[in-house]
Amino acid sequence: MSKKRRIFDIDMPDVDMEPIGQPVGETFPAGKVTTRRGPMASAISENAESLKVREETEVAIRAENDALAHEHVRLKKLGLVVELIELDMIDTNKLIRDRKAGFDAELDELKSSIIDIGLSNPIQVEIGEGGRFELVQGFRRLSAFRALLKDTGDVERYGKIPAATSEQGRGLDMLYRQMVDENLIRKDISFGEMAALAIHYAKDPATTVSDPAKAVATLFTSASYQKRSYIRNFVSLLEILGDDLLYVENIPRSLGLALLKEIEGKDFLIAGLKAELKPRLGRKPDREMAILRQYAGQGEKVEQSTPTAPKPAEKPRVAKTTFQLARPDGAAKCTAASGRLEIRMPRDFSAMDRLKLEAAVAKLLDELDR
Repeated sequence: MSKKRRIFDIDMPDVDMEPIGQPVGETFPAGKVTTRRGPMASAISENAESLKVREETEVAIRAENDALAHEHVRLKKLGLVVELIELDMIDTNKLIRDRKAGFDAELDELKSSIIDIGLSNPIQVEIGEGGRFELVQGFRRLSAFRALLKDTGDVERYGKIPAATSEQGRGLDMLYRQMVDENLIRKDISFGEMAALAIHYAKDPATTVSDPAKAVATLFTSASYQKRSYIRNFVSLLEILGDDLLYVENIPRSLGLALLKEIEGKDFLIAGLKAELKPRLGRKPDREMAILRQYAGQGEKVEQSTPTAPKPAEKPRVAKTTFQLARPDGAAKCTAASGRLEIRMPRDFSAMDRLKLEAAVAKLLDELDR
């Protein structure tokens, strides 16, 4: 007996199947089929996209950092990178300063400005050996910070100074030029200070010039010809007086030029002036300027600051005999002294016959010997 399988027909509603994940009523282009991705596939895809974005970001950051590093090196070479440097790490040995060491009347003004508004213009230093730095520009600013640290003890505020750092490599001649030009522009230094700098520059074995006059042309190229001429005159003055001058920076231009004109080539005047300037203890600027004006012909004679040398002893008085003789043509005044016999009378003895005059004098002497 055979069994017969019965097949039941299921009537399905006759509706259009919507693609999975698509809103009802939205149709696809012909032949396109949308499939659903599983959660793992979605996570992998999203992670890959994230890694790609991260890699691109890292590449961009590295490129930016490289560009910044190159720019930092470039700016540092130009001395445009400013750092806070401890005062004790800065040396001032490389350059001879154009300002004379000692009391600076304007340093207090600079200190007050730093206290009120801070340092507006950083100093410039070169990176030296062992982590130290060598000052290139800003000696007065560094001096002001050191003075403020000493006065206040405020290490946090004055223990470090803003400084533009640069690598070594700039020539010494260029460093001197930069120092001089900065002071010529920012604050006029005196002719005496400029002349002193030229002399020291010429003596520095590390420079290319040994003649102070040529050093003036090298250092003060930006100055006018007339100004360089004045500096050379002051160089000559300092070479004559040397260390006898204590207040070179106080000598006005007119005084320095007049003084050089009066004493140059006159050894006796130079010796006298150096003797006047020799006592150094307790001498003030106005006293020194008064001495210089005396020898420049610009002032009254000043009192000697030291005991003057004793006057030479007067020669002993010579005994002499005087008398007059009455003569027809006038009185004859006779003076007799050691080694001398003089007769004065209103008569021209040069008009007399030489032989007659000679015989008369011989007869006189013969009579005196009897």
